This record gives sequence, C-alpha cells and structure tokens, in this order.
Amino acid sequence: MASVVNHFLGDSELLLNAVGEGIYGFDLSGNAVFVNPAAERMTGWRAQELLGKKIHQYHHHSHADGTPYPADQCQIYCTMFDGIRRHVKDEVFWRKDGSSFPVEYTSTPIYREGKLIGAVAIFRDVSKQHETEQALRRALDKVQQLSEQLQDENAYLLAELNQNWQDSGLVGSSHIFKTMLAQIELVSQTNSTVLIQGENGTGKELVARNLHRLSARSKLPFVRVNCAAFTPSLLESELFGHEKGAFTGANERRKGRFELANKGTLFLDEVGELSQEAQSKLLRVLQEQEFERVGGSQTISVDIRIIAATNRALWQMVEQGNFRMDLYYRLNVFPIQVPALRERKEDIPVLCANIIKQLNKRLGKHFKGVSKNALNKLKRYDWPGNIRELQNVLEREAILSTSNLLQLSQPLSAQTSVTPSQAKTDLSLEHAQRAHILYVLESCRWKVAGGDGAANILGLNESTLRSKMKKLGIKRNRDI
Repeated sequence: MASVVNHFLGDSELLLNAVGEGIYGFDLSGNAVFVNPAAERMTGWRAQELLGKKIHQYHHHSHADGTPYPADQCQIYCTMFDGIRRHVKDEVFWRKDGSSFPVEYTSTPIYREGKLIGAVAIFRDVSKQHETEQALRRALDKVQQLSEQLQDENAYLLAELNQNWQDSGLVGSSHIFKTMLAQIELVSQTNSTVLIQGENGTGKELVARNLHRLSARSKLPFVRVNCAAFTPSLLESELFGHEKGAFTGANERRKGRFELANKGTLFLDEVGELSQEAQSKLLRVLQEQEFERVGGSQTISVDIRIIAATNRALWQMVEQGNFRMDLYYRLNVFPIQVPALRERKEDIPVLCANIIKQLNKRLGKHFKGVSKNALNKLKRYDWPGNIRELQNVLEREAILSTSNLLQLSQPLSAQTSVTPSQAKTDLSLEHAQRAHILYVLESCRWKVAGGDGAANILGLNESTLRSKMKKLGIKRNRDI
C-alpha cells in the first residue's frame, strides 16, 4: 500500500490538495490510499475515516433511487481490474449525513513499470449544473406551452377573420328591442349561463358578443363554436382538443375551444344540433368545469362563461327525446329571445342606416341612405330571413345602384321574381322549386350546410340539395 501511496503522491501532493475537484486514490483491493481536502468537504467523510478502507461502501453504495450498487459494477473498481479509463455522468455520491449529490467523475488507472497498481477518481459536484439544466428545461417547456397557446389562438383568430362575419349592430328603438337590450345589460354583469333563442338571421351571435363585451371578461377570449358545422366525432375534438396520435390525422397536440376560452366566454352557436353523445359530454363540463382532451387522461380545469344560441325549439326537442332535459336546464338559466325583424319593423330605417354605413366602408361607396319609396317597400315586407336578408338586399342594391340613394330594383322575394307573362307560360313544379330554392339560398347568403344553411331550412340532406341545384341549373353569381 505504501508503494501505491508514494507513487500516487510523488511531488504533487500540494497540487492535489489545492484543486477544487475531489480526488480519491485506490489500491487494487479498492482500499483508499489518498483523500484530498475537496473530497472531504464534498462528502463530509474525513480522510482518516476512509484511508485503508473499501471506499465504495461509504460513498458509492447505492444508486440515486436508493437501490443497491454492487461493487463489482462500480466503474471506479472496473478501472482497477481492466486498466481502462472511464468518464461517468449521472451518478451520485453519498455524504456522511446520508444525503447524496450528483457527480461527474473520471476513473484513471495508475501504472508503475507497466504494471497496474491502482486507480484515481477525480469527481465534482454537479448539483448547480443540474439545477440550471432543470430550470432551463422548465423554461423551455413554458416557452413551448406559450408557443402552442399562441399558435392555437392565432389559428382561431385567423379562422374568425376569414369568416367575413358582419352585423348591423344592436340598433333599434322598438319596445320589444329595448326590452331585449335591458335583459342583455342585466345579465352581462353576471357569470350566469345565457340561452339566446331566435330565428335565423336575427343577430343571435351579435347579442352573444355584446354580452361578452359588457361583462367583466371583456378583455379575455370570446370563442365561438358552430355546433352544426362539425360531425359528432370532430365536434368532440373541436370542443375538448386532442392529443397527438389520438386518431388518424392527429399529427400534433391541439387545444380545444374550452381551453382557448379559459377565463373568457364560450359561445355555443346552434347548440340544438349537438348529438346525444356530445350533449352528455357538454353537460359534464358544465357541471364540473373539467374535461380531458381526446386521447388524453389528464384532467383540465377551466373557468368559462357559457352562452348558447339556437333557432330551434329546445323544449319541444326535450319532449321529443332529442335533447337532454338536464342539459336544457343547465343552458336555460337566463333566456333571451331575439325578436324577428317582422316584429320590429319600426327599426328598419335605423337598421338600414347602420348597414349602409358598413357597406360604404367595405365597398368604398358614399351612399346617403334608402329612398322613401324603397323604405316603404321594406316595411311592407315580412322578412323571413330577418336582418341577414335585409343585409343581402341592401348589399345587392348597393352593387347595382348608380345613385347615392338606394332603390329597390329587384324583387324582395325570389317567388315574386316571376313576371305575369312568365306566370302564364311557366307554372311547372320545377320552376316553382327553382324559385323557392333560390330564395332560401339568398336568405342564407348561399350557405348550403349547417344549422343555418339552406339544406336544413328546406328539410333536405346537403347532398340532396346540391343534386337539385345541379339539376335545376342553380349557380351563384359571384358578381352579386
């Protein structure tokens, strides 16, 4: 042993004692022959406690998780047997007080006259390095999380902008309209769930957006879901999100609308179109404010305000067994009925003014308003397509008009577009079908599918309607 010590130390003892790394010297039996002060400071073991002893059982006896570390597997001891230098990371040394610390070390063989006589281990405490790496990893995870959230929100906002959504604004002075405004102002200051009911084209989404705008959540997300635009399987993914690989085509993890709307407002448009399965899952989220992504097991909690809208008679659907009664009562906390345009015809002048203001901006025009004669015609019409139909009529006239006052150069109803001479010569069922389908398509802004689409209003499958359109030669004129 003395020869090993002398060979190990030589003239370098002062240098070995001064370095910051811990240094152990071993003979071929694994006994400690040298322990420098840095090793003492890091482990708490004094040199005199270890010299001449098998040091593995003091500082290297267990793995980080506490499982035994046999001496014959110790990389330092292996160097003593085969004379191969080793560099080891991700192990721990144990202190005298029973605690451990992560180390990085090298074990180097010692030769004298070509014969292996022992080994030296040089180690350093890498606790701070691990802490830095973990902090960096946490920061990167946070950046990734924020990046995904920003990507999801940008994709959603881009989709919203691309909808070319427009409205006439909540304007009007009729009694029935003012009553609705008073309800909006009252319930907007609460977190209560609101059920907005009304015919197609009455402005239910505009009511929802104003409920959000007037609420305490106004600076937080307003996220819209058209429940009629997705199949039951896709709707679940759209609402709750999905994990990567949850289904064919799920190439990355995606947050659902519930997560995007956290702390804000989620608007469920055409909620009457939800399947029974989707109704059950929605009910659970409304009750518990918790859900899992499709293909995931992690429970996600959210704080959202729900606003739902439908043009269908939900209670009648409940009685027919097509809509869950418990979900109906969850949604119908505060009902708001949006009046049809025929119920508030006195608001038509101010609605026209508001729509024309928007058309001037969008089309680059300078219309002053609607002529008195045209306004009287507008008031006499019953508006089955409500405000949306009024928008369509005024936009069509704005495109056709050459004066600064809009006239009614086209009939208000597709059915009325048949002239008396045509009526005498073309009374076929095919002509009547074509006229009626044209009328409904124009009322729906040529939207075929979905709850507010022409197929649903006509009581036809989407494919059936498209087939009839092709047969009857109905095509949208993109210039109008």
